[in-house]
Amino acid sequence: MEFAHVPVMFDEVMTALDIKPDGIYVDGTVGGGGHSSGICERLSANGTLIAVDRDEEALAAAEARLAGYGCNKKFVHANYSDIEAISSAAGTGVDGILLDLGVSSYQLDNPERGFSYMNDAPLDMRMDAGDKLTAYDIVNGYSAAELERIIKEYGEERWARRIAEFIVREREASPIDSTERLTEIIKAAIPAKARRTGPHPAKRTFQAIRIEVNDELGHLRDAAEHLPDLLASGGRIAVITFHSLEDRIVKNEFERRLDPCTCPKEFPVCVCGRKADVKRVTRKPVIPSDEEIDNNPRARSAKLRVLEKL
Repeated sequence: MEFAHVPVMFDEVMTALDIKPDGIYVDGTVGGGGHSSGICERLSANGTLIAVDRDEEALAAAEARLAGYGCNKKFVHANYSDIEAISSAAGTGVDGILLDLGVSSYQLDNPERGFSYMNDAPLDMRMDAGDKLTAYDIVNGYSAAELERIIKEYGEERWARRIAEFIVREREASPIDSTERLTEIIKAAIPAKARRTGPHPAKRTFQAIRIEVNDELGHLRDAAEHLPDLLASGGRIAVITFHSLEDRIVKNEFERRLDPCTCPKEFPVCVCGRKADVKRVTRKPVIPSDEEIDNNPRARSAKLRVLEKL
């Protein structure tokens, strides 16, 4: 299956990164290379792209797609939160960092990966096939309380308790080993009236399990806090989020960077001496145009936030 992924807010990202022809740019979630192709088009032979992904299939697809560009290219099999690996590849301060979060179209559409409730497949959901924890382990091994917590917290699902209870009850008969069976259990747990409105009834639960499998929010917190340290003066970090949990983390970490003062609020002046080393590029997050949403519905919830290193 071809690793195809429509890059969200392509033009907005290129503008946000303000690409210098001889610069060093990190695509921390290279996927199929959609955004990276735009970066490479704008780089000279002296410019460098560092393409990072935890999915080896994505890296291989990106390497093939970007082969024709004349800039320097380094492909790193790592998580975007692996600051040491990215810093080692760069060797110096970088001029731009991009994170396009969430699951790719290829991962969703490839039944073998087990990400989607639209196709029957083994319960997997690992972005890195080398990781140990799978969706099967969570669905069949977590307690009802643990399942309820992640479904409620990561899926923002109002029926989290019922879904957890139904999962635990059903797995007592036999292990839940497929996306189709899990989807049917979720449907049975959600009252018929609630299923008739909103997104697919399994969407939030699948999202929650995927986030838990890949520790997506933990990696994002680490990355949002530490990746700006890799930027050279004038360098920018751009992050595209796709749901409120991701966006809240990025917003909060960026705000901490913009206002690092730790003095008590009642102090009339700052005495801790901590000063911001970044500035905001856009006051509000950039969102897709109506035209883009019509052409690519998966862009609907995307938000782009950008900081620049002073």
